[in-house]
Order: sequence, then structure tokens, then C-alpha cells
Amino acid sequence: MMYIRIFLVLISYCCYIYGKPKNVLFLASDDMRPELSCYAGADFPSPVHPPMHTPNLDALARRSLLLKRAYVQQAVCSPSRTSLLTGRRPDTTHVYDLQRYWRNVGGNFTTIPQFFKENGYISAGMGKIFHPGQASNHDDPISWTLPYFHAKEYGWETNEKSWDAIPDVLLAEKPLLDSQIAERAIKTLELFAGGGKYSGTPFFLGVGFHRPHLPFVVPESFFDLYPVGTVRLPDNPYAPVNMPEVAWINYETEELGAYTDQRKLNCSGKINTTLPASDVLALRRAYYAAVSWTDHLVGVVVNKLRELGLENNTIVSFWGDHGWQLGEHGEWCKHTNFELATHAPMMVHVPGLTDGGIATDSLTEFVDLFPTLVEAAGFEPLPLCPEVSKDIRLCTEGRSLVPLMMNSREPWKNAAFTQYPREQNGTHIMGYTMRTDKYRYTEWVEFIYAPVYKPIWGELFGVELYDHVLDPEENWNHAYEPRYEHTRKTLSKQLRQGWRFAL
Repeated sequence: MMYIRIFLVLISYCCYIYGKPKNVLFLASDDMRPELSCYAGADFPSPVHPPMHTPNLDALARRSLLLKRAYVQQAVCSPSRTSLLTGRRPDTTHVYDLQRYWRNVGGNFTTIPQFFKENGYISAGMGKIFHPGQASNHDDPISWTLPYFHAKEYGWETNEKSWDAIPDVLLAEKPLLDSQIAERAIKTLELFAGGGKYSGTPFFLGVGFHRPHLPFVVPESFFDLYPVGTVRLPDNPYAPVNMPEVAWINYETEELGAYTDQRKLNCSGKINTTLPASDVLALRRAYYAAVSWTDHLVGVVVNKLRELGLENNTIVSFWGDHGWQLGEHGEWCKHTNFELATHAPMMVHVPGLTDGGIATDSLTEFVDLFPTLVEAAGFEPLPLCPEVSKDIRLCTEGRSLVPLMMNSREPWKNAAFTQYPREQNGTHIMGYTMRTDKYRYTEWVEFIYAPVYKPIWGELFGVELYDHVLDPEENWNHAYEPRYEHTRKTLSKQLRQGWRFAL
């Protein structure tokens, strides 16, 4: 039966490739961990959860290549988005923060929307695709054909409240940001439908939703999906045993503490401290409501695509830019190398290839999306970047996922790689982490920035080894245990060899 399936998929693929150009609907969310019903099971981010209400993303997943174990290259907005949108890793883009613009510090790399624009598509973007501001030279104008759209702020989202449930009736005249983005997406799709201004022209449409990023400001009706009392506390509110201090991020100084309601709690954000239980429950409930709100808006856009008769000729991808910690280990936000921060949702629907739904547990990375969309749209595959690619505009450090669409058991990467920078007493440190089938292994090493951008592997500031067979929540660091000595040496060698040896 497997060979018959592969044969039928190949026939579909040949018909697909030699048809007319496929449009691309490029959907993104912010700070969304894969806490979607379609991820229920071993790849779900936490064992304590209410049932998630995500019917639209679940429906899309049933028609897509669902990547159950997709990992970002750095768990914070701009570096993650830059890697995904250029197909290159942080040590190539040289983007590790929310300020650097890759064209200034890394190279004049072609982006996903720019590629399609330069190949005859009309590219249109709205909301948060690139990280806004100087990190993208204000949404990388070269990438877009049409003027970029940002929603109008009506004062619902402030630094006063980390979350809020807005009565739906108040949002009719003053809609939330993401409502405006969905509405703009609908109007833009109409331009490409029959009778529209650009009818018959292939399009790349990037739609970036802000939720479930803080503040969790959502229509009140979506809180009703999670009645008070149904949300539970995490079962592991303390840091992993034997965790090196460098692995921790103080959420009170980094992100969550920017909100007045959180500062009033006078929490330190230090290792093995927790927020009050009532606050943890309120934040978790608000986050879940924000996920369901985003799911609803994805449904609005995808359903409009179908109504306009564009579905059968449009690739649809969805991704969240990284995971998020909701009080597990007593930690919040992202900014770490833990599984909860680096594991994020990603799925790709390709008409004629994934209509029956394909779920894969293969280890995949966000740098894989660029070459996937290029190949799925019928273009020549992107070449693999050489070791030094700063002067090469178009290449990839990922791998196209199209082979997994044809055979989900295709031999694949044996590891996924993520990194995160730190600084201690004036020393620059980079945490390099590798997720294999069974383990997450991390080394925190001294790092030299410009002009070399290289780790000094001999200068260790901490090592982590989590055994996902015995401990999927990463509650116990085994790096210093004698029984894991051989495993640590093997993983260390593999980590230092890097991503090219994992292909």
C-alpha cells in the first residue's frame, strides 16, 4: 500500500508542477506554542491542559503536511523570523536581537516574499511578518509589491494589563489589531479573485497575526471557551534539577514584568520562584483564549480563500515564530533553549499533494520552509548555502519538505539546531542546543561576535542534557551524571559538528 500511495502522489505532483503557478497564502502567529488539538499526544507541550478549541487550524492540519516536531533557530521574534524568511541560521544572518537588520549585518539575502515578487508574483503583506521597526528596515520594503499594511491601534493594548477580555459589543467600531488584519486579508484576496483588479496574477499574501503575544487582549467571548476552574496549574513549577544558571531568563526584567499588573505582584523572576497561583491561572486562561482567537481569524481568511474559488490553486502555510513558557519550571515567555520555547507549530497545505493530510514526527526546522515553498510552487530547488554565503543572495541552510509530502517516512535530519545568546559579567555567551530523537543537548560557550561570529567551544559556562524518553518535560538535567557520560560525549561531538552533518 505504501508504494501505491507514493506512486499516486508522484502522479499528482507531476500534474501539479506542470500546471499554472500556485499562489501562496503565508499565515503567521506570534508566540504560539503548538498547543493545538492537532498536536495532542507525545508532541503536545504540556501534560496539564484543558482541551484546546482550535477547529480551524485542526482542519487545515488535516489537509496539510503537519510538522509535529518543528524547531525554530532562536526563540525570540526577530532572529526566528529572519531565519525563516531568509532560510538561513542566526550565525549567518548575524541577527540575535530585535535591532539588527540582516541586510546590514549579514548579507543582502533574498526573502521568501521577495523571491516570489521577483518571479512574477504580486506580494502583499500585513500585520507582523518581519519583526517591525529597524530590525527589518520597517518591514523590508524590497520584499513587497503592494504597500504594507499595519492595523490602527484603538488603545485596547497597553502596558497596564498583561491580559484583558474586551466585551465583543465594544469592538464593532474599534476592532482589535488582528481583526483589522483579517479584514485586510479578505479585501486583498478579493483583488486576485475573478473580476478583481489582479485576477489571474499569481500572488504571495503574508498575513501576520499579533496574538497570542502579550498582552493577551482578546474578545470576551473567547474566554468563555475556557470557564474559570477548567484551567490547571503546571505540574512542574520549579527549574530543572541541576540546571545551569545561564539557561534561565528572568521574565520580570525581560518581558512579562513590563506590564503594570505584573509589577504590582513584586515577583523577582529568579530561579525557583513562581507567580501567585491565581495569576498563573489567569495568564494561562488568557493565553488559551488568545490561541483560540487566532484560530478563529485563520479560519476567516482560509474560508474566504475557499469562497473565492482560489483554494485549489493556493499553497497555504501556517507557523508560529517560536514557543512560549506558561509557568512550567516557573518560567515565562520565550528567550530560552528549552523545548517549550523552541518547539513551534508549522504546517503546509499543497493542493494535490497533501489533501489527505500527512503528519510527520521527523525533526524539522523553520529554515526548511523557504525551500519548501519554492519547490512546492514549481520553481527550481534552492541550492544549499556554502559555509560562507554572505555574498550569495539566494540559497538555503534548510531542506525542502516536499519529499516528506511524498513519503512521510523519508530518511531525514537526525537533529534540529537552535541557539540563544547570553551575557555574564561582560562575557558574550551563546547557548547552542540540539534536539535529537531522544535528547535535548545544550552547551553554553563563549561567543565572539563581529567580525568572526564564532563559538569558543573550550570555554563552557554550562551543559544541559535532557532525556525525552524518561523526562519529556525536561525536569532533570543529566549532563553531569556518570551514567550519561558516553551519551554526553556523543552528543557534544554531534553538536559541534553542526547542522550540515545532521542532514
